[in-house]
Amino acid sequence: MSQDAFTANNELLQALEGRSETIVCGEGGTLFHQGEKPRAVYFIRDGEASLKLLSPAGSIIASFRAGAGSVLGLPAALSKEPYTLTAVVRRGSVLGLVRLEDFEDLLQTNPKLYTFVLSILASEVRAARTVLAGFTDEAYRSEGRPREFRLEAHKAMT
Repeated sequence: MSQDAFTANNELLQALEGRSETIVCGEGGTLFHQGEKPRAVYFIRDGEASLKLLSPAGSIIASFRAGAGSVLGLPAALSKEPYTLTAVVRRGSVLGLVRLEDFEDLLQTNPKLYTFVLSILASEVRAARTVLAGFTDEAYRSEGRPREFRLEAHKAMT
């Protein structure tokens, strides 16, 4: 997934900034784990994060980088489903944390922001499909047939 998949425009970043708490990651560390219930949306003011997709056994399937201007945790925050990636920030990174309730209120009071959020989500979907296509091509070469994936049905957001 390209770093651009997580990058927000200035208007969304400014809106998030107004509702955020600052986190300075002197030692680095994990923001959230794949499978955890969402608690916040994060954005990177300075520094970098690594987002990892893990197998059920805990092996890293894919790893993505996100830099300054990236917003992390949007799919989980919007769906109220667990995080689908693990986010680890680099030492010295500076982040903004917007609690889930504040993020929801921000979108309710400024519906124009949904357009910017959807743009990030669409970019993440495109990037994820590119990664998935790579796995499928590899499977086709090794197994001589396309790999089939089962998509689980999720409840609709209300």
